[in-house]
Amino acid sequence: MMHLKINNFNQMKKIGIILSFLIFVSAPAIKADEGMWLIQALNSSLQKKMRAEGLKIDPKIIYSETESSLKDAVVALDFGCTGSMISNEGLLITNHHCAFDDIYKLSTPDNNYLETGYWAVSPSFEIPIEGKSVYFLRKVIDCTDELNSIRDSLKNLNVPSSTRRVYSIIESRHTQQSGYEASCASMWNGSQYYMYYYDKYTDIRFVGAPPVQVAAFGGDIDNWEWPQHKNDFALYRVYGDENGRPAAYSTNNKPINPKKILKIAKQPIKSNDFAMVLGFPGRTDRYSSSLKADQAERVVNPIMVDGMKSRMDIIKKWMNKDASVRQKYSNFFFGLSNIQELLEGEMNCLRRFDVVEKKQATERQFFGSNDPFLTKMGTAYKGVEEIEKYINYYRQSLVSGKGFIAVGNRTNYLKNKDSSFDEFIKRVEGLYEEYDVDVEKELMEYQLGLFFENVPEKYWGPFTKSLKEKHGQDYYSMTKEMFDNSIMLHPEKFKEAVKNGANTEQFLNDPAAKLATDIQIMSFRKDQEPMLKETGQLYELDSKYGKLLYEKRKQAGDLQYPDANSTMRLTYGKIGPIRPSDGIYYSAQSTSQGILDKYNPNDYDFAFNEKALNLIKAKDWGKYGERGKLYVNFLTDNDITGGNSGSPVLNGKGELIGLAFDGNKESLASNYYFEDDMSKCVCVDIRYVLWYMDKCANVQYLLDEIR
Repeated sequence: MMHLKINNFNQMKKIGIILSFLIFVSAPAIKADEGMWLIQALNSSLQKKMRAEGLKIDPKIIYSETESSLKDAVVALDFGCTGSMISNEGLLITNHHCAFDDIYKLSTPDNNYLETGYWAVSPSFEIPIEGKSVYFLRKVIDCTDELNSIRDSLKNLNVPSSTRRVYSIIESRHTQQSGYEASCASMWNGSQYYMYYYDKYTDIRFVGAPPVQVAAFGGDIDNWEWPQHKNDFALYRVYGDENGRPAAYSTNNKPINPKKILKIAKQPIKSNDFAMVLGFPGRTDRYSSSLKADQAERVVNPIMVDGMKSRMDIIKKWMNKDASVRQKYSNFFFGLSNIQELLEGEMNCLRRFDVVEKKQATERQFFGSNDPFLTKMGTAYKGVEEIEKYINYYRQSLVSGKGFIAVGNRTNYLKNKDSSFDEFIKRVEGLYEEYDVDVEKELMEYQLGLFFENVPEKYWGPFTKSLKEKHGQDYYSMTKEMFDNSIMLHPEKFKEAVKNGANTEQFLNDPAAKLATDIQIMSFRKDQEPMLKETGQLYELDSKYGKLLYEKRKQAGDLQYPDANSTMRLTYGKIGPIRPSDGIYYSAQSTSQGILDKYNPNDYDFAFNEKALNLIKAKDWGKYGERGKLYVNFLTDNDITGGNSGSPVLNGKGELIGLAFDGNKESLASNYYFEDDMSKCVCVDIRYVLWYMDKCANVQYLLDEIR
């Protein structure tokens, strides 16, 4: 299933929607309006366009620092997803896939809430989620001059003035002065800086969610596709102290009364209706050069896509054989699948929509044909291309994964003076909850082969060299030796070994530890240094390019929005259909009939909850149906990316009509470029959510809270 979520696996990434032509052009009906606009900077020109498209409310109702506004009802969930406040009792709605990790961790073999769903029958059954935070945006100020002054002062004192250090100073100052949690964000590669003030709540409790086969119906097969039929929602509740202020978990805490809640739209939606999305999109790279997009299309993505796909095939084979393996690996597979499909779609769309060529045209327009800076960038990118291949093969083989590689890396806790042996044990045994020996053996055999067949010997460490000398290309025997001689790769052996006390050497010398720590990324980077000596590092060149492009477009009078960076943004568009390729037309809405059409009890991805299925067959829509149908998902042309998962989709009156949960495969180059008419936002219809809560979950007390 989708995934506009920035998941932990990818703080790799993560994940996004981007463009090269950043001008703001007029658009006819059912044409995408590109832009992730700063919520606090909706200027008169932008407001005029929004009203022309169908906005009915005063923009002051969207963002205000003195009165309650829509921004007060929209929250960031650890800046990986977005949520909305929908009741005066602190009820929060987001996507099921945003809650997936929490539901996974709450599940046991006897109570697998991913499979069965969960609903708190009353507030006393709501489950506290340790480590979860919800952020309410309260205020935004421009702090560009102050930040630059701090940086200049540090330089004058010959003190390190890295961005991280400067941020630490200014954020600490504003946190102390304001009483809020302050977070500084760079816009347009450092052309401007804004300080965001948040109330951070940490007493967050899980209220309920449907089974995964309802929430993620169609699974990975339907991911990034249309039509979809997912009921991708989950509910939390936010608690505070007796004054409604943030407080650590306590049984004395009470549900908060938010400054603003979203009202549910009473009127059904239809094609060509105005749609507005508020949320916290994670990262985009639309100010990137043609060189960077080309590197992604030809060099990086193909390696990552193939590596991830091969690991997914191995894991899924075992998941389909054994329900216990499915439970162990479902969370990791979920994240891996999300990123793999995103990167594959990005690669294909970069090619299909000629993104590199379009970016080259932009560069000719703003830089000319023989710009010295672009020539320097070209030299740098070409010089490091081969090493970038090696780095990505290394990452896909001996870095990525939560299994055998992660187990070996846990010995770093033994090297850390601030960590105890008990902490080491806890960290390793925590990994075993998502670990199966048979699966990891097959993964290791594949990943060792991927490494040795694609990374030159000069980058091998002493341990990997010894394995290759002994076994050649027999990766099965290589893997067998690893597992035969390891304690850490066998959960039972490890648990027995640690009973004998803190014998750290046996773990530091374990084959799993040696494999995980044998090679360092700096070995590759050192080879890049001579090539970049004259040009500068790629990240420095990329940053300068983005800043220059912004300045050139600004001089040309173009209205611009900055790349997404997990700050609150507004995007607007319309509900509408798509013609994804020649001769194919898809309408803007899907119905429950699609569930019946796809239903297959023998295919895990297309099985469905029996109670809900029977209600659909009986056409028991209650008050949520329309013209004899139950609408479930819909398309808009809102500009979204990772982090927008769970974002409220609002009509022209600012009323809730659905939740954003996916993009379409035609939009997947939008990390670099926004393709008009093709980039879509896939949303769950709020009526489908309410129908399920009413007819299937029978949680009337929750429905009574929601307006």
